[in-house]
Formats: sequence, C-alpha cells, structure tokens
Amino acid sequence: MSVGVLGTVALDHVKTPSGIKKDMLGGSAAHFAMSARLFTDVHMVAVVGKDFPCKHLDFLKRKGIDLSSLKISSGKTFRWRGEYKKGDLNTAVTLATELGVLQTYVPELQKQQQNLSNIFLANFDPDLQLQLFKYLKSPRLIGLDSMNLWITHKRKSLRRLMKMVHLFVANDGEARALSGENNLIKAAKCLRTMGPRMIVIKKGEHGALFYSDQVMFSFPAYPVDKVVDPTGAGDTFAGGLMGYLSKANKLDDKTLRKALLYASTVASFNVEGFGMGRTASLTMREVEERMKGFVRFFALT
Repeated sequence: MSVGVLGTVALDHVKTPSGIKKDMLGGSAAHFAMSARLFTDVHMVAVVGKDFPCKHLDFLKRKGIDLSSLKISSGKTFRWRGEYKKGDLNTAVTLATELGVLQTYVPELQKQQQNLSNIFLANFDPDLQLQLFKYLKSPRLIGLDSMNLWITHKRKSLRRLMKMVHLFVANDGEARALSGENNLIKAAKCLRTMGPRMIVIKKGEHGALFYSDQVMFSFPAYPVDKVVDPTGAGDTFAGGLMGYLSKANKLDDKTLRKALLYASTVASFNVEGFGMGRTASLTMREVEERMKGFVRFFALT
C-alpha cells in the first residue's frame, strides 16, 4: 500500500556545531519521503520554483519518489536558514525564511493518485492541507503534523482539520501548546478529544508516546553518539511511522508498536548527517540491524 505526502520541498541553509551546509534539499515532504520510501511507494504533493536544482529532482526520482503531483512554478523555491547552538541541538533558531512559490501554491492531486489509501499531511499551512481533501476518494489512514506557527496563528483551521484525520503527530512543545496541558499524558488525552483517534507525541532525545482509546505506550529514543544535524528528524520519524503502517495495512497493537520502533530507528540515522546525507543511502538492512540492537539495548518486546 503506497502513501501520499503533502508538504514542503525546500532549499536549506543549516549551521550546527558540526559545520555549515548551503542549498541542501530539505522540507517536510522531502524528509518524510526519504524515510517512507524504505517501506512503500511514495507520492509527493508539493511545489518548487524554477530555480530548483535539476539534480535534486533527479535524486528524488532515483529514490523512487513519484513526482507526478510536484508542481514547478514561476518564482523561487521555499528557502529556510537555521542554526542549532552548541548544547541545545533540540531547538532550531530560524534566521531567515523565504516563502517564494508557497505564497501562491494550491495543492493538486493527479487523477491516478486520488484513490491513495494512505495520506500524510506533513508540516504545512492547515488551510492548504484542507484543500487536498477535495481530491481524496476513500482514504484508509490520514496522518497530520503541524507546528507552533499554525497552532498560534491558524488554530481554527487546524482544529477543523484535526476532526478529519485519524493520526496526529506532534512534538512535546506543540502538544502542550495546542492542548494547554503540561503533562503529556493529559495532553494526549486532550488531543484525542479534538478528533484524531491516534496521538503520537515526539519527545526528541527522550523518545515518543503513543495514545489511543485502546492502548497507550512509550518508547525511548535510539541513543546516538554524535548529533550532526537534527533538521528533518521529526519528518523522518513520521515517514517511518506512516511508511510502515502503509506497508502493514493494519492498525493493531503489535503493528503500532513496531511502527513506532521503525520510526525512531530511521530518525536516529537522520541526525547523524547533514540534511539527507545519511538517510539518502540508507537501506532496510541497516534499519533492521539497528532496530534489533535498539530492542536488545532497552529490553523492548
């Protein structure tokens, strides 16, 4: 079962204690796709400008990403410039954002993709995320991500969207901001009342919490020796989660636990290199080997 993702494709300029990289392929949809493609076919719904490097398009195609719904518009590609300070690699400081073609973009899904069973709405303007629903025929699983910007400035649209999805993924700060609850279990319960029947709260280096009416569990994060660049780790996590759930085509307790383990494992590779430097060459064999060690290390079952 394949998965479609709506989100951003960007050119990133990132500075971390490990160095500086310019014009890297980035964005929520791109990082999601690079992770999800390990498990299933991925259809990307996004927009780039005329200035977007052909090498990045060729790279995505070589990785098997379907770009039928990737629009190339007149104007400049979305650009993000950020920095991670030494001692706090969990938080990105945004130095500059150039929206470019995102300012006039309206997402469209090609006719042959409108029967996709699995859709993920990666971090994006919730009003644009809502636009995609007019193309969807009978989705089995719709996942949603967001960020504090939309929680603060487009809460009404986000709350409307949450009533229409099955799975909501947020980091701990976003979960607290949207729910008004400091305790993450209370926050998850509050988010559940807003619509999504499954809630995943990412806790960065401290792992992730899953909550539904039937089951609740928490897993630690895979211990990484050196974090090079955390950019896209959350999107990579979401790609692993949705990718595995799409492949498994079921949502029982065992499958959900395994999906979170895969998500955490793939995300642990992401932070070991700049941009997609580590996940681009990643194979399922590497993922399986690390996950086995992950399970043994924490005595997880």
